[in-house]
Amino acid sequence: MEMSKSVSGNCNLLEKTKKCIEELGYWTWPDLLVALKHCQEMQQVATSSGILEKCLDSIVGRLAITGEASPCASTSSPDSSGLRLSCDTRSTESLKNSFSRANWWFEDLSVLSPNLVEMLVKSMVSRKYNQVIISRFLLYYQKSKFFTASSDEKRQVLEIVIDGLYTLDPSCISCKSLFGVLRVVLNLNISKSSRNKLECMIGSQMDQATLDNLLIPSPYGTSCLYDVNLVLRFLKAFLREGGWRLSPTRMKKVASLMDLYIAEVAPDPFLRFSKFLALVVALPDSARDCWDELYHAIDVYLEVHAGLSEEEKLKICCALNYEKLSSDACVHLSQNAKFPSKSSVEALFSQQLKLKNLLQGTKNSKSDMDSPCKLNETRAKAKKGEGSEQIVLYSGRLDISGDNENLRAHLQGMQWRVIELEKLCKKMQAQMAKLMKSKTPTTHSTARSLPRLCS
Repeated sequence: MEMSKSVSGNCNLLEKTKKCIEELGYWTWPDLLVALKHCQEMQQVATSSGILEKCLDSIVGRLAITGEASPCASTSSPDSSGLRLSCDTRSTESLKNSFSRANWWFEDLSVLSPNLVEMLVKSMVSRKYNQVIISRFLLYYQKSKFFTASSDEKRQVLEIVIDGLYTLDPSCISCKSLFGVLRVVLNLNISKSSRNKLECMIGSQMDQATLDNLLIPSPYGTSCLYDVNLVLRFLKAFLREGGWRLSPTRMKKVASLMDLYIAEVAPDPFLRFSKFLALVVALPDSARDCWDELYHAIDVYLEVHAGLSEEEKLKICCALNYEKLSSDACVHLSQNAKFPSKSSVEALFSQQLKLKNLLQGTKNSKSDMDSPCKLNETRAKAKKGEGSEQIVLYSGRLDISGDNENLRAHLQGMQWRVIELEKLCKKMQAQMAKLMKSKTPTTHSTARSLPRLCS
């Protein structure tokens, strides 16, 4: 009120107010709230005099001391009368039941302006207050303010809430809550800085998201069904923000989620080639153990977008890891007319290599099992592991009888598997020869260079 010493002499209002503020630690909770509201009304004076800072510190200190129990009557409580708890036994018991939860103070402080909430959160973080409760308060504050706020006020509230959440530990905020904030943000033109912070927070928890979370409608004015650019930014943030915390388990969860998402957006006729390709190559090869789901999504995309050039089709197909495709997928791809001929040959070549390695491994295993010395050496080692005092190595002919019936059945099963694999290999070579006749001369030369496995 500008009552300085030059106006009122030695006894001025500012000094009396400062002296009163020094006794904040003895004030009741309602008195603190009243003082905070007055500071909000005269924020410039309260800030310059230091009164606002002391009032906020007292509020946070009271919350930190009391924990989950209310220190005194709340202004929003039916029993609130501005008196201390010790003044009324019935009020005390009632408040113990009403404010046993950690959010007993949310409604009281939700009347504050966004600027004061920002200062409050900073004070709480500096005092190491429970960040999970801080995040819940910010989300509660955003919802409570939206009932009566204008568009500009909503924008300001959202920016304060997002900036406050961004200062907290990511583990204190659920992925579901962040997507809830995002869906509100989509309808408001908030600052680019706050939007980037929200996307970074969501991206860092991408492994906790669901398909429904990612199916966000495309912005107004665009032809695509879903906002693919937003999901790509999430992935970029996941790879960047995760850093050393990106364990194989988290990567595989995100890869599985992305396979579902790509399959969902692939039928969109307005999805551009560059965006689809960006989705396919967004994650490293090691994120997927099997590429069958991604292959089927690409198959759908090529069917819907039949007008793609051969070069564009090749770029998409080059992203496939043929070695991680199942045998059924490889056979399907080799007969799929929607894929370039080079991809068909590569799928067959990859499958032949698998068969070759499997046949070689099976024959080596059979050879080892047929060797009496090898077999008995293995059995002797097993006996030694069980505590046997004698190791016997046989160099004579193995007598497969009686106790060795299981071994006989195992060998017969392996021999049957070799025969079946050889039949499959011959069948695939016949398919390849048939395919080569219908392909270009370049493809024929490629086929001739493939190894014959079953000759």
